[in-house]
Amino acid sequence: MALIDVHGRKHDYLRISVTDRCNLRCVYCMGEEGIEQMSHSEILSYEDIIKVVEAGAELGISKIRLTGGEPLIRRGIVDLIGKIASVKGITDLSMTTNGILLPRYAESIKKAGLDRVNVSLDTLNPDQYHRITRCGELQQVLDGIEAALALDLQPVKLNTVLMKGINEHEIIDFIKLTLEKPLHVRFIEYMPIGDHDRDYRDHYLPLSFVEEQAEQAGLALTAVPLPGGAGPAESYTIPGSKGTIGLIHPISKHFCDTCNRLRLTAEGTLKACLYWQDEKPVRPVINDKKALQELIKDVLAGKPVEHQMAADGMCGSVDPGKMRGMSKTGG
Repeated sequence: MALIDVHGRKHDYLRISVTDRCNLRCVYCMGEEGIEQMSHSEILSYEDIIKVVEAGAELGISKIRLTGGEPLIRRGIVDLIGKIASVKGITDLSMTTNGILLPRYAESIKKAGLDRVNVSLDTLNPDQYHRITRCGELQQVLDGIEAALALDLQPVKLNTVLMKGINEHEIIDFIKLTLEKPLHVRFIEYMPIGDHDRDYRDHYLPLSFVEEQAEQAGLALTAVPLPGGAGPAESYTIPGSKGTIGLIHPISKHFCDTCNRLRLTAEGTLKACLYWQDEKPVRPVINDKKALQELIKDVLAGKPVEHQMAADGMCGSVDPGKMRGMSKTGG
């Protein structure tokens, strides 16, 4: 069975935000004061998450990514990984993490059945890292990346949000990481979500800037197939590389025509598009698999042909303050 929307796109990928909480306060994700956190009762239980995964798997969902907030801070996350990994039809299980807790959890999540990780990392400078995250220590993340490599949680991908005036001068340093280790650096355009992002235009850069910087540095980018996993990146290597460089353009070159994902938010609503308001709660039908599957189909049936920023244009009418915050949706 396959989940195909009205625009002919096959959907086999579900991103699950297991918590809205995070141990960092990244400038593009939330305000300095953090967010108004949901109570434990408002967060979808692990039992209910498994019900959604099982219902989706029977419809053709085969790939799961756990996100947050920061997924590794939710108690019992290792058990959840084990249960999802055992669901018939799930062939790829990954996680997006800030990496702070990876040194502690890498071995246990690997044993539980996690296949790979994406680590959010926007700078290689310790002081700048602390400024961007408002509280984080870079070395903990670097140790987490090493742990993931050592335990073969691969491909290990680094998600780097490109921000003018903040980290654009580090592009070549990030690219050269792929010469040293089998890392897959993915530059991501700044995408405004949440009230704190009203000034995102001050920091936005199109990813053509990355290509320009590579060319000026004499680093020839050669297109290659994507490393393991489903994703929207354009993938490249440089001579002598052990990894790849990915470019993800949600704004300047949106990838809506190939989108294959649905999203389950931390409090239990299904969204067909990150940058669109429509969502439906799963709780009313959570104990009825057929009804839950009909809800999944219904959400998919309403999926727009493109996200709202693409529809309105870079300088369109979108008010990021009206969008659900990233930490509540899952990146």
